[in-house]
Amino acid sequence: MKRRAAVDIGTNSFHLVVADVRADGSFDVVTTEKEMVRLGEGTTGDHRELSEAAIERGVAALARFAAIAESLDADVDAVATSAVREATNGPEFVRRCAEAGVVVEVISGREEARLIHLGVLQALPVFEQQVLVIDIGGGSTEMVVGKSGRTLALRSLKIGHLRLTNTFFPSGQISESAIEDCRRHVRAFIAPAVSELVPLGFQLAIGSSGTITELGDLIRLRSMGATTQPGLDTLIDRTGLDQITDELTLWPTAAERASQVSGLAAKRADVIVAGAILLQELFSAFGLTRMTTSPWALREGVLLDRTWGIEAGAPRFADLRRESLLRMAESFDTDRLQAQHVTDLALRLFDELLQVHDLGSADRELLEAGSFLHNIGLMVSHSSHHHHSDYIIRNSDRLVGWTDREVDLIAQVARYHRRSGPKDSHEPWSLLSVEDQARVRWLAGILRVAIALDRTRSAVVEDLDVTVEPARLSIRAQVSNNADSSTELFTANARSAMLASAAGRVVEISERQ
Repeated sequence: MKRRAAVDIGTNSFHLVVADVRADGSFDVVTTEKEMVRLGEGTTGDHRELSEAAIERGVAALARFAAIAESLDADVDAVATSAVREATNGPEFVRRCAEAGVVVEVISGREEARLIHLGVLQALPVFEQQVLVIDIGGGSTEMVVGKSGRTLALRSLKIGHLRLTNTFFPSGQISESAIEDCRRHVRAFIAPAVSELVPLGFQLAIGSSGTITELGDLIRLRSMGATTQPGLDTLIDRTGLDQITDELTLWPTAAERASQVSGLAAKRADVIVAGAILLQELFSAFGLTRMTTSPWALREGVLLDRTWGIEAGAPRFADLRRESLLRMAESFDTDRLQAQHVTDLALRLFDELLQVHDLGSADRELLEAGSFLHNIGLMVSHSSHHHHSDYIIRNSDRLVGWTDREVDLIAQVARYHRRSGPKDSHEPWSLLSVEDQARVRWLAGILRVAIALDRTRSAVVEDLDVTVEPARLSIRAQVSNNADSSTELFTANARSAMLASAAGRVVEISERQ
């Protein structure tokens, strides 16, 4: 059991959950907190820049969340979504948060969708069903079709209730013409993604996050009366959705809506119309008649995903991650046997160097992935194929279960498996933390030697061991009977410079006698 905290830094609201997490992924919530920060307030269309006032509100809210987590002795994982990832000054916000004591990871829409799906799977007993999950946020809408923990397809669209409100209903002021303009925009925007997801089919539609759960609470209040409890999983049917949307659009201003619509939270009165219209259009596009709401979403997905990666022996969808890795390698016609042999040598060398590199099991998994995928760029071109491998890994949606940071590190390990080493002029490299730069040097340095030890692609090197001395690493290769290993040994010694630099020692590679 480990106590941890997760923070979802959304375009509209920030959410905190603190929980005691067991090794099997189940958890007991200790406390939750929510602040409507409106980080994306005032922007229209694509979020280009966060206002100074919004940044100040966001940093202050995170500092309060961090204080709550610290008082409960919980480590914090914070992720930022649409508003920060699209803003030109997003890095400035991240830096300000770090100065306030909170490290923020900016995640992609694809990663956001994956984590939302993971959170929903923990909230509802739907693991064995094929489900459509829709999450409407302030700046983006995520849609996932998944089954048994696997994401069959996912899409993240730059459309959300705050973004639509800023564009069509400034300050929550609505009109019939603006409503119709908003509907036309939403229909056109969602159509391509819906057409890709509909053919996959689904047994159940699930909605998550504030807009959908708020609409669900309003619908349930009208059907069950004041005794209903807000925030629980409930059912949104098309008739109830249409009725509550009609009621919301009766009132032209946010102030009137807040005072006249029973059960509506005042802080959502300006954005709820855009959210209701978006949900209505999603119902129509997917042909939905009903949707179950989930009380859990991104922050619970973050809590589970990050904790499972820390708890010793915890699953963290290890089989899913490995399966997606192998599928991706095969889809790019990777020589499976040769890739596996190089990977085995790399992992063996990693294990032999444990006392020197001080890396952990998560890093070993990154090395395995980078090793298995290092040659996928050959499908594009042999020349500079390490650059192609980097690009394919970084931009593919096939590595399911891996975080954006992990995918970035895997891509950079593959990028530096040959030719020149990392340079400050390489932008992805320059954006890494000092710790991650050291991590990539170690893993890419190990991979270079492993690849060289199979230079003739004949698997003549069967095993290896390492002797660590204060100024030297002596790597001895066990060679199959009567095999000529001269090419492998020469190449490995010639390509050991990055490993030597990471280890701070001379590297010598020879045949075991």
